Amino acid sequence: MLTRVNVCFSIYIVCKIFRKMTESLPSDPIGRRIICDGEYATVRYVGMVAPTPGIWLGVEWDNPLRGKHDGSHEGTRYFTCSHPTGGSFLRPKKADFGVNFLTALTKRYGPSNDWNEAMVIGKKTVELVGFESVQVEQSQLNTLFDISIHDCAVSDAGQKGEIQRSCPNISTLNLSKNLLSSWENVADIAFQLKKLKTIDLSENRFALPSNPSSLASSFGNLTILSLNRTGVTWNEVLHCAVMWPALEELHLASNNISDLERPRNCLQFLKLLDISNNHIIDGNELHAISDLPRLKHLIISNNRILSINFPVHHGCCTERFTSLNSLLIDGNNISQWSFINELNKLSNLQFLNCQNIPLMDSDKNPATIRQLVIAKIARLKILNRTEIIPQERKGAELDYRKMFGNDWLKAGGNQNSDLNNPSMEFLIEHPRYSELIEKYGAPDDAEIKQPQPFALKNQLLSLTILCPDEPDKKPIKKKLPDSMTVQKVKGLLYRLLKVPGSELKLSYESSKMEGKEIQLENDLKPLQFYSVENGDCVLVRW
Repeated sequence: MLTRVNVCFSIYIVCKIFRKMTESLPSDPIGRRIICDGEYATVRYVGMVAPTPGIWLGVEWDNPLRGKHDGSHEGTRYFTCSHPTGGSFLRPKKADFGVNFLTALTKRYGPSNDWNEAMVIGKKTVELVGFESVQVEQSQLNTLFDISIHDCAVSDAGQKGEIQRSCPNISTLNLSKNLLSSWENVADIAFQLKKLKTIDLSENRFALPSNPSSLASSFGNLTILSLNRTGVTWNEVLHCAVMWPALEELHLASNNISDLERPRNCLQFLKLLDISNNHIIDGNELHAISDLPRLKHLIISNNRILSINFPVHHGCCTERFTSLNSLLIDGNNISQWSFINELNKLSNLQFLNCQNIPLMDSDKNPATIRQLVIAKIARLKILNRTEIIPQERKGAELDYRKMFGNDWLKAGGNQNSDLNNPSMEFLIEHPRYSELIEKYGAPDDAEIKQPQPFALKNQLLSLTILCPDEPDKKPIKKKLPDSMTVQKVKGLLYRLLKVPGSELKLSYESSKMEGKEIQLENDLKPLQFYSVENGDCVLVRW
């Protein structure tokens, strides 16, 4: 009898311990996000782990270095991890399953909080400042419009209707780095915020919704969405995209995107797409998104793209990316000028960032490389955040025409238009060259003449400086090094003529080409580049 009592008592104790250990667990722990000792993880298993007693949580850490195994223990598999050391077992009491939206909001924006923070949406920083001056209003959550509860362990919406009653005017919401694990929970929050237009959900991890179209009513007014560092793939984005019928900006930086598929019946209002810091290698993957009718801004920086090709059906422009206005390709593996040639086929491309790529970091002078890019892309207006003024474009195109003049002649080019027939190989490498000849005329022999080798005897040029529009100015005789740039010549003339260099326009007349005036248009080029020789006259106007 005593033995039976002891057994019953033991069962009672075990059950009591079991109930106590599970009291802290939510009703649906599998798939939920947790924090433990500052590290984030996803619950993959709940139950016993032999031979130890009690309930364990099997978790997969965001940081795989935090774990110890792949979900197996002593030959038994309890769950699966994407990394061999991504898994651990925890007691439930060590896991923080987070708080609801309103609890986090009240804690952060309560009357005693003088907190400030900057919210990042894609590349844009929205500073949420001045909260210390509205201490009284902070307790009235319905006065708040731009909200950030970044890293506040938010896991769900809380009681139905509470958000709508307490803070209905929120239009910009930062929920990045929280414990949100399902789109249904996000939809419960968004549904109560009828004015919500911008939401940042970066650094959360979401399971795919089973019926995304049923959640679309929650995001009807949403125009900007950030899902950076969420581990999402492009196919998962397309699966969810029906939820965001009015979306105009989508930020997907630092995810697992390596290939793209064509969006069908979704994302048709998208104007900006950021897929930077992903794993795209083949630039032709971008063709999948090239038919988005309103896409104006594309950010593909810091992928591993090598090349791209756009088919041309009519003229010299492609029918792909017809609305694309700005393109950021910084930090890719682009090393061939053929990539830049392809960008000239984009009919509306005006803004290009292409820094930190092998092509731009070559041994050529950076100013020369900039000129080549400008000359190769006809409609470009801003390159690497610097405006291309008409004078710079003209100088770049003229220099390009001269720089490759000998190659053009060798390939079958001729100053006589009837005999001009450059090879297809040359035209593929220099697709704008024929256009530049039509624009400026064919380069003559003097323009494409190779500069003489540098030697001591031709270091100095004896030049006459004339001011044709100022007949009272006497000619000035000067000896200048042929390596002197046009910009430095202007600096010298400023001291001689007292006219700012920015107002000076220089040209020269050669003693060998009487009556022909050649413009010195590029301030960064030396006199030698323009074949200026002893006895020539430099003409100065302002």
